[in-house]
Amino acid sequence: MNQQYPSVLLERAVNEFAKLPGVGQKTAMRLVLHLLRQETDAVERFGQSIMTLKHDVKYCRVCHNISDTDVCSICANSLRDASLVCVVENIQDVMAIENTGQYRGVYHVLGGVVSPMDGVGPSDLHIDSLVERVKSGGIKEIVLALSSTMEGDTTSFYIFRKLSGTNVKISIIARGVAQNDELQYTDEVTLGRSIVNRIPFTGKF
Repeated sequence: MNQQYPSVLLERAVNEFAKLPGVGQKTAMRLVLHLLRQETDAVERFGQSIMTLKHDVKYCRVCHNISDTDVCSICANSLRDASLVCVVENIQDVMAIENTGQYRGVYHVLGGVVSPMDGVGPSDLHIDSLVERVKSGGIKEIVLALSSTMEGDTTSFYIFRKLSGTNVKISIIARGVAQNDELQYTDEVTLGRSIVNRIPFTGKF
């Protein structure tokens, strides 16, 4: 049975919120009604923050992390170990690893993992720029910190093959992260230990 709305404006707003991941029609309705109860200034600030984010946010030209500047604060930090690069799937993984306080290197955000079922191939990810970073020199170790899923393992193996002709050490986080787990949902202690106790990657799991 289709939901009957007393207002077309309300229906449109609910439908837009329902497009967000994990938000169904009922949750979207609660969010919209909550905004309607707020002061106009508060709603305008909310809307403006989204518009500003969309128009002004940048992606680091080095690691592809979200940033306010052309080079993110992590890549620009001289106290970080630029010779150690942790390869992750997305921005949430960077945040998860940073929250462990166990890692002092830099990152490379792929923007996803190889997933033929979803139509995502290597060329859709930031793999070529990772290879270029390695070829440009200065990098001693690549840490593959992708989710322990079939797609994550496939991506790790592809990167391993692409870097096989270089002298860079390639390691993978210890499998303290359970099979099929995504990094962003792993507790900080387990994730931190997995990075500290990383092991050499041989192309086999």
